[in-house]
Amino acid sequence: ENGLARTPPMGWMSWERFRCNVDCQADPRNCISEQLFFEMADRLAEDGWRELGYEYINMDDCWSAKQRDAAGQLVPDPTRFPSGIKALADYVHARGLKLGIYGDLGIFTCGGYPGTVLEHVKQDAETFAAWGVDMLKLDGCYSSAEEQAKGYPEMARALNATGRPIVYSCSWPAYQGGLPPKVNYTILAEICNLWRNYDDIQDSWDSVLSIVDWFFTNQDVLQPAAGPGHWNDPDMLIIGNFGLSYEQSRSQMALWTVMAAPLLVSTDLRTISPGAKEILQNRLMIQINQDPLGIQGRRIVKEKSHIEVFLRPLSQAASALVFFSRRTDMPFRYTTSLAKLHFPEDAVYEVQDVYIGKIVGALKTADNFSVIINPSGVVMWYLRPMALLIQ
Repeated sequence: ENGLARTPPMGWMSWERFRCNVDCQADPRNCISEQLFFEMADRLAEDGWRELGYEYINMDDCWSAKQRDAAGQLVPDPTRFPSGIKALADYVHARGLKLGIYGDLGIFTCGGYPGTVLEHVKQDAETFAAWGVDMLKLDGCYSSAEEQAKGYPEMARALNATGRPIVYSCSWPAYQGGLPPKVNYTILAEICNLWRNYDDIQDSWDSVLSIVDWFFTNQDVLQPAAGPGHWNDPDMLIIGNFGLSYEQSRSQMALWTVMAAPLLVSTDLRTISPGAKEILQNRLMIQINQDPLGIQGRRIVKEKSHIEVFLRPLSQAASALVFFSRRTDMPFRYTTSLAKLHFPEDAVYEVQDVYIGKIVGALKTADNFSVIINPSGVVMWYLRPMALLIQ
């Protein structure tokens, strides 16, 4: 319990969009280098992201040199990070932001760079702290189940022992299939602030749907594990890239928000479209994602018509509802009532459309209502109780 990540972490992450592109000669603008992180930090600070809570600039794999130094320390690639990680952290901190870094509990990282075997755990934690790092994602390539069972808790202790507040993101459950009995979510919630449960996201709608399916099929196991300081992580937001339509982008944002997921964007903030930026910078959406109760939402309805309904309870007796269409034909008119969605009887709610922003009106629990949902799109509502009806 390090007191961190009381709400899901928000920020930017390099992996999905920029991967392990280390060819700075051929592609200087998009390779994994200090320049990329300087530029993304500038964008977070100057383009309205930071004020909304997007505060982490997270490096992923392929930042380091191919060997540790003579003292056994990890060192950044000298040509791509000539200023060093401490200077990068200082640059990020000067802009009111925080720096995340990547490691791997194994002989190599997934990209073939030096990993953190058990005897290096303490040293690497101290190195990251000395550099001024604020978050660590610890992957699990090239390690055994036994090494992971030892190493992940050991890194938690080592990070805390540095005295520097470092948010700890574990990939442990993803390497053990994400489910009990192999994965113990009680232990995970005690040692990690967030954890990857499932496959890496790719730049496609199929990938988003496979993640949504897995998370909500297994919600009875996953949902109780989440809360302030410990979150399930369905992986990065790919809004602003190439694989999602506008409707699908809105759906990813709404579903990640209802899951109380970390909002870690992996796109090029230098060239992001106004439409993608508007989705990611929706204030009410972020307020819902960052709700202090920290309860992960659930799928409560799965219709034969391929409409699904998700509910997330929020503080002050408010709720978020997401109506999601898996249809691929045409906009669908879906009719239901709050009573059918198990809201308390005889209540009245003020309903606000999260994407349009406008107040839809007052709705009694018993009233039928209809929403029109576009194919692979969502309608998302924020509901606040107004007053109990006097009988």
